[in-house]
Amino acid sequence: MQDPIEPANLRFLRRLVTVLTATMIGGLLVIIALIVIRFSDRAPQLPQSIALPDGATPAAFTQGADWYAVVTTGDTILIYDRATGRLRQSIAIE
Repeated sequence: MQDPIEPANLRFLRRLVTVLTATMIGGLLVIIALIVIRFSDRAPQLPQSIALPDGATPAAFTQGADWYAVVTTGDTILIYDRATGRLRQSIAIE
C-alpha cells in the first residue's frame, strides 16, 4: 500500500500550527518569568516595632514608600515616618 501524497498547502498549514504553538508556549514562559522576577524582589519591609500611644489598640496597618500607618480601634489613623519611626500625623475619623 502506498503512502498518500500530502498536498503542499496542508504541509504548510501543519508547520504553521507547530510554529505558532511553539511561539505561544515561549511567550507564556516569558510572561511567567517576568511576573516572578517582578514580584520576587519586592518583599514588604515591616518595622520591627511600633510605639502606639497609651490605650491605642491596632486594627489595621498599611504602608507607603516613606511612611506607614496604623488604624486604631478608637477610630484614629496614626501615620509614622519609616526612617525615624516618629509619629508624623494623627487623624481622627469622624
